[in-house]
Amino acid sequence: MMFRSAPILLFIFVLQSCSGGYSFTGGDVGAAETVSIDRFNNIAPLVNPKLSQQFTESLQELLVRQTPLALTKVNGDLSFSGEIVGYEVKSEAPGANDQIAQSRLSMTVKVRFKNFLNTEKDFEQNFSSYRNFPASSDLSSVEDILVDEIIQEMVEKIFNRSLVNW
Repeated sequence: MMFRSAPILLFIFVLQSCSGGYSFTGGDVGAAETVSIDRFNNIAPLVNPKLSQQFTESLQELLVRQTPLALTKVNGDLSFSGEIVGYEVKSEAPGANDQIAQSRLSMTVKVRFKNFLNTEKDFEQNFSSYRNFPASSDLSSVEDILVDEIIQEMVEKIFNRSLVNW
């Protein structure tokens, strides 16, 4: 009976003795306890009025869900700020009879990450993502779904760059 519980006790001991701020999702927050995320304003030439709030909230949700960090309005141990600098639709793939077969919705976000506990991890970088859709579709009919997918991909890229060191 005692030997059956030994592996469980060993696992609990190892789990409790681990330090360094690792989460089960792979993010390394080090000794950080808080994160602040400024609103990412949309300064792109093409403006989607919901984009700024949607992107900011998605980044906040991901960091709170996948790390032990507490969200604070200002002065977090880790800080994210930036702007949405690109949001555009372009014709992409030519189809039969010189018709456009696909259009591409793309988004670019400039991110400034500050780690006030370890400034060597600070960065400023642009992150981009896109989704193609049939040129025969009206953007307004597919935009909400595409934006959701683009934002999810981008916040994961930002998370990986800032806390997973990819």
